[in-house]
Amino acid sequence: MKDVIRTATIPQGRAIRAMALTMLAAALIMAQAIAAYARPESFADLAQKFSPSVVNITTSTTVAQRTGPAPVVPDGSPFEDFFRQFRDRGEGGDRPRRSSALGSGFVISEDGYIVTNNHVIESADEIIIEFYEGGELEATVIGTDPKTDIALLKVETDEPLPFVSFGDSDGARVGDWVIAMGNPLGQGFSVSAGIVSARNRALSGTYDDYIQTDAAINRGNSGGPLFDMNGKVVGVNTAILSPNGGSIGIGFSMASNVVSRVVDQLQEFGETRRGWLGVRIQDVTADVAEAMGLDAASGALVTDVPTGPAADAGMMAGDVIVSFDGVKVPDTRELVRQVGETDVGKSVRVVVFRDGGTQTLKVTLGRREDAEGSEGRPSQTDPDAAPEPQMLMGLTLSPLDDELRAQLELAETAKGLVVRDVDPLSEAYEKGLRAGDVLTEAGQQTLSTVGDLEDRIADARDAGRKSLLLLVRSAGQPRFVALTLGDE
Repeated sequence: MKDVIRTATIPQGRAIRAMALTMLAAALIMAQAIAAYARPESFADLAQKFSPSVVNITTSTTVAQRTGPAPVVPDGSPFEDFFRQFRDRGEGGDRPRRSSALGSGFVISEDGYIVTNNHVIESADEIIIEFYEGGELEATVIGTDPKTDIALLKVETDEPLPFVSFGDSDGARVGDWVIAMGNPLGQGFSVSAGIVSARNRALSGTYDDYIQTDAAINRGNSGGPLFDMNGKVVGVNTAILSPNGGSIGIGFSMASNVVSRVVDQLQEFGETRRGWLGVRIQDVTADVAEAMGLDAASGALVTDVPTGPAADAGMMAGDVIVSFDGVKVPDTRELVRQVGETDVGKSVRVVVFRDGGTQTLKVTLGRREDAEGSEGRPSQTDPDAAPEPQMLMGLTLSPLDDELRAQLELAETAKGLVVRDVDPLSEAYEKGLRAGDVLTEAGQQTLSTVGDLEDRIADARDAGRKSLLLLVRSAGQPRFVALTLGDE
């Protein structure tokens, strides 16, 4: 009997332990689920702690008031008295008047450095900082960066100011809670909350890296901080997308990792100092990749190499930059960002794809701000003067001559084919080629005559290519276009 009881109780104990473990596991899973969907009961603690570092900004600007010439009224006209009164009321109307604007900002150091948007203080004659806990101070501009719409201000104070620090915007995930603070519509200090709706948004600037949020952002919020739940600034509220000027839940904040670097340079130099490679580039499309023999449509295709660091290092038009300073280059936007964030004067290794293989070039970066605006843009010409037109690939072409070179402001040794006309039903037209464009290369070899282009087409067919890569200059700006070869 004992044996029977013993053998019956052992399985029962195991079952109880198994049930307990199952219940514990279920409880852990439920706890994780609850934590995953947990929402903060209140943002009040964060608002109370960090609001003293958020400021309202009032700017005033002198605007010249323009009035037209006084109307001429014949003597004795019934309108003479009316226009005399009108003139008297407007006497002195040519005097300058003051225009005011409102925005937001935040203090980043106890000695009074303040970050805001450039468009908040641009052209301002006077900048007044109003603090959350009362009091006003006049601010001076330390430096601005219109490319990222960031400005750094400074106020003088004997007392240390409450301030906030930048966080790591790269760590912000879609769905994370964020808090926007500022001075919307001139109503005074205000807090709104939402989530990160999207990352890495580009609006119109070269260095754009915006966090999109549905936290309410309105006019007057510009320059205010976007906080994460640790109280770190992960963005500077800059713009909204709206059909009516009010918030519809699509706001944009410049990422803190961009802002902090700009602020450091403005604080140290009073200006930005971005790296400059000295190339014109375009994205690598699938047809361009096929035409060049690339395995994938990635990298940055060099369309032109003017005088500068890249030219000194031996880079050539037609190279595809696949790696910059040890970091893979997925597209042109990322390359521009990588170069801009690299120190001026640094020597970097740039890996390019050329002639079916890769080469490594060592480039010493220049300063972008020094190079901008140094190159002119040649004007277009009337292509009808080009002789001996011939049709190829939907393009009516003729060689460059001395007259065309002069009109295009090209060097006397410049070679190429002028596009006189484009078949509107052709692939070339779909890809943007127009009369007045100049083809300078085909298959990464220079063109002098239409016969050269015919030879490049034949070479591409012999190599089994489905398309031919053309280097095209439109209004002086170079770009690569891959055209399908079609049947012979």
